[in-house]
Amino acid sequence: MNPLRRPAALWFADALVILAIAAWSYGASQLPDFVLPGPLAVGSRLLALFTDGEFLFHTLASTIRVLGSVLLALVIGGGLALLARGLPLLTALINGVLQPFLSAFPSIGWAILAAIWFSPGHFSIVFVQVAILAPFCLINISEGLRQIDRELLEMATSFTRQRGRIVFRVGLPLLLPYVIGSLRIAYGVAWKIALVSELLGSTSGLGFLMLRAQGSADLTTVLAACLAIVALFFAGERLILDPLARRYATR
Repeated sequence: MNPLRRPAALWFADALVILAIAAWSYGASQLPDFVLPGPLAVGSRLLALFTDGEFLFHTLASTIRVLGSVLLALVIGGGLALLARGLPLLTALINGVLQPFLSAFPSIGWAILAAIWFSPGHFSIVFVQVAILAPFCLINISEGLRQIDRELLEMATSFTRQRGRIVFRVGLPLLLPYVIGSLRIAYGVAWKIALVSELLGSTSGLGFLMLRAQGSADLTTVLAACLAIVALFFAGERLILDPLARRYATR
């Protein structure tokens, strides 16, 4: 596409970004670094988070925890939704008691409980993230199961009596858009809570890095860590979630 023929909205968005950076640069020039570092200093530290060995270790630690937590939450939330669907005896318990309880329980409460119950480390952080993310997956996949067209399942039954074949050839494709939606929601929320869980119970990760930077009034690292999360979220959306959505959720 000819860059000169880009939509006006994109030009406007780019202009706003440039103005924001210019305003940031001007504001930083009027203030000390521990109050507002300039964009060049933050950009240099952001690059270090993805290239320097020490910083990269913390970036990878947070990323691996987020990805693992999202997958575990999907398995747990999806498993609970399937249990409620397959065993009517558990429907009231899961949808009427467990799901509202998990949805209403405060995020900071899980973080404090994990700090008391477990030693600082990977397990406590993943526990917090999964406990917060699982209800999102449970709600979304439960809704997907309710929306599955029963007439299609009945029609599939007329062609084959093999339950597994019906599930994988008919039920699963109908449910995939909701699974992708659960992944998208959980991935976005995971990055929002990653820092909180790492601040209270970790010796590695971007949250730990920010806590250490706070102690030394290193606002450059704090801002760079925040921007690193934005970059990682954007990369995950574009490289993983969007291709999955195009492949499976638009059938």
